[in-house]
Amino acid sequence: MSNFVFYDFETSSSNKYWGQIIQIGAVLTNDNLDELDRFDVRCRLSPGIIPEAMALIVNKTSPNMLKKSNLSHYEMIRQFIETLKKWGKATYIGFNSIEFDEEFLRCTLFQTLEYPYITSTNGNTRGDMLSLARAANLYYPNTLKNSVNDKGNDVYKLDQMAPLNGIEHGDAHSAIGDVVATIGIAKIIAKKAPSVWKASMLTMDKNQSLELIQKELVFCTNEYFYGKSRPYVQTFVCQHPIYQWPLCFDLRHDPTPYLKMTTDELATAMKKQPKFIRTIRHNKHPVIMNPSYGDNFDEYKLIGAKKLENRAEMIRSAKEFAEKISYIKTQEANEKDQNKSQEDLYSEESIYSKFTSAEDNKIMPEFHRAEWEKKLHVISKFKDERLKYFGKKLLYMEKPEVLSKSDYNIIHRDIAKKLLSTNNEKWNTIPRTYSEIDTLRAKFEKENQTDKLLILEDINAYVEELEKFYSSV
Repeated sequence: MSNFVFYDFETSSSNKYWGQIIQIGAVLTNDNLDELDRFDVRCRLSPGIIPEAMALIVNKTSPNMLKKSNLSHYEMIRQFIETLKKWGKATYIGFNSIEFDEEFLRCTLFQTLEYPYITSTNGNTRGDMLSLARAANLYYPNTLKNSVNDKGNDVYKLDQMAPLNGIEHGDAHSAIGDVVATIGIAKIIAKKAPSVWKASMLTMDKNQSLELIQKELVFCTNEYFYGKSRPYVQTFVCQHPIYQWPLCFDLRHDPTPYLKMTTDELATAMKKQPKFIRTIRHNKHPVIMNPSYGDNFDEYKLIGAKKLENRAEMIRSAKEFAEKISYIKTQEANEKDQNKSQEDLYSEESIYSKFTSAEDNKIMPEFHRAEWEKKLHVISKFKDERLKYFGKKLLYMEKPEVLSKSDYNIIHRDIAKKLLSTNNEKWNTIPRTYSEIDTLRAKFEKENQTDKLLILEDINAYVEELEKFYSSV
């Protein structure tokens, strides 16, 4: 088994394209979850970054604290990358990391001229403790203790789960504190729900996950929506023709009527509830369990294992049915693509619209090795205009004196225009932040939360400084 890297970020914003990682916590463990090494670093806010006030309140971080850090954002990211290289191949795990932390990391690496997909390439794999916790409690009830919300649903928030499960979490919402709590959750699952833990090890690599789904005649997996985990006993039909996700048939349904339908009839039926075709995002760490776990749930238990297998065999042998499903999904994807906004993406948002070339990827390490005075020359070698823009923006943030006056003014004016905008922009703006501060100030005054009011005033002072600096452009 490989080692694990448990990691967590605190950020200036929830916006992965326009926010900034301000704190990184990571712990390297062996496959027994024993700690081998750790990384715990905070950085300064980069020039032109407007933090969301509530994000810093949750992180218990003030701009004043961030100003005192001896590391810039770029320096922190370089240290993190070098640490990961030293740690070697690993499985990367966080709490809700696949949907948030990893996406934030990819965008950050893209914008700092580093290969973005380090957690899922070169022998590395990835998992998510949030989805694993939900699966563990579904198949082995009470594996984890949870608080319950007003709707009667279990709450899967780390700061609430940790203390309920006897995990020390005094430093909640600090990156390293959340990492330590996540490891604590992992240890409980490995001990109390070992079958779920072992199953999760088989789907951390997307290719292995796909192979498992295709190979097993019948399997049980779960989805989480409307506050609950729901089990599905399924069989593979085909891969999505565009996105390559496995499309599977939910065996609670009798396949006979669907196999007789025309393509148009199937397309209509697929729009109705309950769904008989379900999508498994095999690249997002699904937990694939033995079909016998379906016996724990009445709707599958009543059908019986033999009948479920017979239904699966009918689906697997119906090649024409699979072709119809594939055609319908192709039409849906094409229609969705045609309806997409034609609005131009900013470079910061373009990570998935166009991959960087192998040639440009080879230049990136040269940029990081070069002295600041020589980085401009390296930037000129990039073919991708986005990378040239990111390179110059890094110089603006780190060593503005290296830029020509013209390049500096272009970047400076662009940032000023974005920050001072009174429109409803994709990024955080100074007017929006003032509005957020006013709303939060009224709330905290009413609740007599003086500690939060102090951080709020610190944020307000920081924003005033930025407004003064960029208004002079």
